[in-house]
Amino acid sequence: MATKNSQEILRSIPQKGFFGHPKGLFTLFFTEFWERFSYYGMRAILLYYMYYAIKEGGLGLDKGTAASIMAIYGSLVYMSGIIGGWIADRLLGTKRTVFYGGLLIMAGHIALAFPGGVTALFISMGLIVIGTGLLKPNVSNIVGDLYDKEDPRTDAGFSIFYMGINLGGLLAPVIVGTLGQKYNFHLGFGVAAIGMLIGLIIFLATRKKYLGLSGSYVPNPLSPEEKKSVFLKFGISTVVIVIAGAILISNGILTIDRFIMLVSILGIIIPVVYFLVMYFSKKTTKQEQKSLLAYIPLFIAAMMFWAIQEQGAVILAQYADERTRLSFAGFSLQSSWFQSLNPLFIVLLAPVFAALWMKLGKRQPSTHKKFSLGLVLAGVSFLVMIIPAIYAGPNALVSPVWLVLSFLIVVLGELCLSPVGLAATTRMAPAAFSAQTMSLWFLSNASAQAINAQIVKFYSPETEILYFGIIGGTAVLLGVILFLFASVYKRKV
Repeated sequence: MATKNSQEILRSIPQKGFFGHPKGLFTLFFTEFWERFSYYGMRAILLYYMYYAIKEGGLGLDKGTAASIMAIYGSLVYMSGIIGGWIADRLLGTKRTVFYGGLLIMAGHIALAFPGGVTALFISMGLIVIGTGLLKPNVSNIVGDLYDKEDPRTDAGFSIFYMGINLGGLLAPVIVGTLGQKYNFHLGFGVAAIGMLIGLIIFLATRKKYLGLSGSYVPNPLSPEEKKSVFLKFGISTVVIVIAGAILISNGILTIDRFIMLVSILGIIIPVVYFLVMYFSKKTTKQEQKSLLAYIPLFIAAMMFWAIQEQGAVILAQYADERTRLSFAGFSLQSSWFQSLNPLFIVLLAPVFAALWMKLGKRQPSTHKKFSLGLVLAGVSFLVMIIPAIYAGPNALVSPVWLVLSFLIVVLGELCLSPVGLAATTRMAPAAFSAQTMSLWFLSNASAQAINAQIVKFYSPETEILYFGIIGGTAVLLGVILFLFASVYKRKV
């Protein structure tokens, strides 16, 4: 985006009115609040819905298969951000792309709200995967549009935005989880659909007044000739994929396990190709190329971090359901409630971290050092889970306090890494690839979960010590290496 355009956009946005931040942060805060409410509410009960017996209202799938599907689902959700970033950069702009994404997400939740078996499950997944790809990277990119590149409020603004995400994630498992596990899974999925509807209403009602011109521009638009070519290729590709998929599935060649392996491979290949395309593009300047090189270690660190954090909804969710005493201080607990721990701690601690970065100002640690600390803490969150495995063994139920401690430690790491990563991405993005670079940030999560789809198969109560020890130890080691090399990079990136 040219400097002139940036300043024009900034002038169109009320620069104060939401905790000292631009008013547009209000619109994006609550849009993402309700989108995350719908997503995390659905996710809190989806694993159980897949592997609970049919007589218990579930689908009766194998637990290992359900865990891999959860991981690959999460990978596809974030991988689809490539599509959303490209559409925003080349066709619609971020604002319209966000709206259409919300519509698809709502449709996906509605598909699960009615009994439809495995078919409805995969239809829902497809809609939510595409919808989230359109919405999630672009709503974050609009947050970046609210601030000047040198605005010291940026990191704090992203931390507040991140708190909105997690407020939705905090309430959703308690509300949707209780309805789903205690009454009916489909009732829970229906409430998730209502959440996305509320988010869309807020976005439509306030976008013109508070967001101004942000998100309305198309930074790298297609020419009319390019549009014709792209739409033709897209149409042909869609038909070929549908026909090929139908043939392969009907002949037993494309199984669930093979599809999961395919996505796991793509999770590694796609970000590599993405980096190369942006780096060697004629539209990327020499300085932007240097920023992309400095971004690579951040991307690798983020991958390792998310590989641990995202297992909170898979392995630790299964741990909560089968290895944890579901009672505390005389109160009965639902296993889905543990999914509220991560957002609960973020809501409590995000303002503290936002204030800390603001107070430290130029004295705060570099982005790379913040990432290294976040990665070490993620590793420790898994290492602590070795303790109950040693003392209780593979058969006894353990205190819920261990899960609480693990979620707390990984959240401390997340607040060092995730909102800082969002802010760094907006600063380091090549101008011609602004929305697509945000999609690249979310690809770190997609790649992590694609790898997780293979890793989670090795978990069992008997392998807990090795499982948590190897993954946690690897994260700590990578965090230390990143810290040692942090001085190679500039302090502010």
